[in-house]
Amino acid sequence: MKPLNKVITNKDTSFTPLWIMRQAGRYLPEFRKIRKKNPDFINLCLNDNLSAEITLQPLKRFDIDAAIIFSDILMLPYGLGQKVKFEKNFGPRLDSFDLKEITKIDEVDFVEKIYPVYKAIKKVSSDIIVKDKNTIGFIGAPWTLLVYMVNLKSPKKNLNKNFFEDDFLINRILLIIEKFLKVHIKNQIDNGANVIQIFDSWAGLLEEKDLPNYIYTPTLNLVEYVKSLNVPVICFPREIKNYKEFCEIVKPDAISIDYKVNPKKILKEIKIPIQGGLDPKVLLTDYENLKKETFKYLEIFKDHPYIFNLGHGILPQTNPEMVENLIKIVKNN
Repeated sequence: MKPLNKVITNKDTSFTPLWIMRQAGRYLPEFRKIRKKNPDFINLCLNDNLSAEITLQPLKRFDIDAAIIFSDILMLPYGLGQKVKFEKNFGPRLDSFDLKEITKIDEVDFVEKIYPVYKAIKKVSSDIIVKDKNTIGFIGAPWTLLVYMVNLKSPKKNLNKNFFEDDFLINRILLIIEKFLKVHIKNQIDNGANVIQIFDSWAGLLEEKDLPNYIYTPTLNLVEYVKSLNVPVICFPREIKNYKEFCEIVKPDAISIDYKVNPKKILKEIKIPIQGGLDPKVLLTDYENLKKETFKYLEIFKDHPYIFNLGHGILPQTNPEMVENLIKIVKNN
């Protein structure tokens, strides 16, 4: 059984597997070399050879327990025909879309447009280096994708004020997103992904009254779908106010927590396996502080099924030596 499955499925507390969000990418010098020659981020994600190579880079360097495919949650709107580009020091910028045009897209068109993602997963999952490790596929949660598709850029702290005005449009897009996320999940699993993580990066933006319509119901539908394919599903509803309620309603197999929550409170309230929590900025400090903060999470979750990870993606300015230190601290615990 693969390391993450032992914890998620078997509730094993005898060891702590480890992987790092955004482990394949911007903090590694070997990635930056590739990126310099490939300035178009979407094209890089759609180059299956390079995507597979980038995915495997951290596994060649570090003793980590899972590969997560080098891709992006915005492959979904891209596959639906919405133009997506990444601008330096700005982030993603999306063009407006025509709902009539999106409703005409069928599954074949969608899969064909992002098929290299699945080819990359197949290459990674069949590589000897991941033989005893997990291959993680992922999607953006419906709410977070809706935000990008309608807001046309990262919302940071606030959404376009007109965001909720057209209920019909919003709910219609949510249904389309859910339909094609299921297609995206199935193709990732069919090509070797044996865990799916759902990233809800902007879950923290919503008021409590809006959670059922925009987060709980659509995410639950996807969680149930992944479970029907006999693959474990991890949810990361970043900065949501009530992790306990989320787990009780959405029922993921494991929950990934962000670094702003109190891990002791999480331990008291949540029975399912837990992942993550460490503030990525700890990796920018010194060894002693890294050791202290890492031990804090290892100690709190020592008797609970736990996957070590960060409470958000690794920062680009992180020194790979500190990542090596982190891994050794966890593995030697």
